Amino acid sequence: MMEEPVEPRAFRGDALNTATHEDLETYGVIELEERIEALEAEIARTKAQLNKKKAGRAAADALFGRLD
Repeated sequence: MMEEPVEPRAFRGDALNTATHEDLETYGVIELEERIEALEAEIARTKAQLNKKKAGRAAADALFGRLD
């Protein structure tokens, strides 16, 4: 059975790491609200990709049978 790589790929998640460690004190209220909107949009995009991968995995399991 094909599994996701265990080791992180080079540069994967660098933007997320940078964003989660950024100093928010310098942002104003409007900028923080815009940041939240952008992060919520990214969460939705990420969840959509996750659902797509899960559906593909479920289809493969249904076709070939689960190999656990």
